[in-house]
Amino acid sequence: MSATSAYLEGLIDECGGFSKFQVIIFTIVMTSKFSATWSTLMMTFAGAIPDWDCIYDESLGTLSNQSVVTNTSMYDENFSNSSYQQCQPPENATADRCMEYRFKDDMNTVVNEWTLVCDKEGIASTITMIQMAGLLISGVTAGHLADIIGRKPTYFLSLAIMAIFNVCAGFSVSWEMFAALRFCLGFGIGCYLTVFYNFLIEFTPAKYRAAVTALPSWPVWACVFGFLSMWLHDWKYLHFATAILILPYLLCWWITPESFRYLVSHNKIDEAEEIIRRMARTNGRPVPDLKRLRFLAEEDIKTKEKKHTIKDLLMDRTLFKRTCLLGVGWLSCGYGYYAISFGVQHLSGNLYLNMFLLSAVEIPTQILNYFFTNKVGRQKSAFVLLLMGGLSGIVVAAAEISDLNIKHQLINGFALTAKLCVATGWASLMLLTTETYPTVVRNIGFGLHNSISRVGAMVAPKIVYLNKYTPGLMYFLFGGLMLCSAICTLLVVDTNGKHMQDLIKSDTKKGNVISEIPSIEKVVSDNRKSQTNDEIL
Repeated sequence: MSATSAYLEGLIDECGGFSKFQVIIFTIVMTSKFSATWSTLMMTFAGAIPDWDCIYDESLGTLSNQSVVTNTSMYDENFSNSSYQQCQPPENATADRCMEYRFKDDMNTVVNEWTLVCDKEGIASTITMIQMAGLLISGVTAGHLADIIGRKPTYFLSLAIMAIFNVCAGFSVSWEMFAALRFCLGFGIGCYLTVFYNFLIEFTPAKYRAAVTALPSWPVWACVFGFLSMWLHDWKYLHFATAILILPYLLCWWITPESFRYLVSHNKIDEAEEIIRRMARTNGRPVPDLKRLRFLAEEDIKTKEKKHTIKDLLMDRTLFKRTCLLGVGWLSCGYGYYAISFGVQHLSGNLYLNMFLLSAVEIPTQILNYFFTNKVGRQKSAFVLLLMGGLSGIVVAAAEISDLNIKHQLINGFALTAKLCVATGWASLMLLTTETYPTVVRNIGFGLHNSISRVGAMVAPKIVYLNKYTPGLMYFLFGGLMLCSAICTLLVVDTNGKHMQDLIKSDTKKGNVISEIPSIEKVVSDNRKSQTNDEIL
């Protein structure tokens, strides 16, 4: 670890630690997270299948266009010549095929917009998979982008992409057009999710880093999305509402700073010093003497001139090992989280209530996770949660293939538990991953794992679809992956209470390296002593 890394950690505490400046940045970024949450979970509602009937009477079929948009029960006399959610008419019907598919009008989704049932039944899950492909590609792309042009430009670019393509998606005229636009939206979502954790953590003191994942912004916004879906119950309006609410956040460009750690690691010392002064003034603390920062940055300039890529993660033995172990966890969490989210319609009970509950259960545990990750450690917290999630998933799978009287209660209860564990365990894993990588490759590493998780997320919609015909498949796979992830997490070095490294160790062999990682208090003390000595001289 370079001397610059330790010095920068101390500077954050010298400038007030987690205070007003950090609260402003957290407020902007965490409240803007609804854009990624709603855009990602859009298909939980947009891909839902309303109640429908196969109309097989020809005379009813010719008049059906006049009666589709009615509040008609699927069981009244107007549906006597129809089959409830059956793709073929009964054997005694006068027609040998469906004349028309009629949907209830209590919700407007892409399924009834383009009649995605029967032979088109798998298209909705394919659209979701295409969206996740956008996230997969953007993970690596955005990681490199954030380490080249900066955290701030990448963050605001992601917001702009989501605003533009949510509007465009709302005007889709075919499912093919909608799928292409969902891919673009996925790219914007991936950019956001890749950069925002690192953006916040690089302004946060070590003991408060867990707050980035402990603040339950995603589940809170997911709960709101459930209510919004119930209120608007139209996939087009949901896209437009998301785009409109993103627009005010684009104006925050002028008050949001770039990461000073990024600026220092890219030898933009003057800009970094200005951000540090602004942080100190905003927090009501005296501006620290920054002469030592420039000196240390000049000492590290040779190593920092190197352009880092994903190749550095593969060539460095330590980083490669950690990348592989963490990658198993990210793959499993990506599959598990989205499989449960997109499979919400298969749970018993009201769709909107289940959407709310699946997200609400995450809120208290993510808050408690702040204390667990700080007291117990990032690694142990992730291990316990992933292990519990895996066992809960196996119980759900066993219940799905059983004939128990309380089958549905068991499925709903343990599905909620599994969702709670995978979401909170993933949060611990995100924090562990972010702190594992040096600043020069932090977004590259985080972006790579985001892409790995999207492989699991791409598979999830199709497994949800297949689970309809092979009960237990989705949750047996979920349980096995979670248990493997828990084991791999145990083999990763815990980062709790440690300074974040700025340079790859192999790059610092000839540079200024600290053999032992000092405490935050010692670094702050050393910074102040250095400042006092400079004043005396």
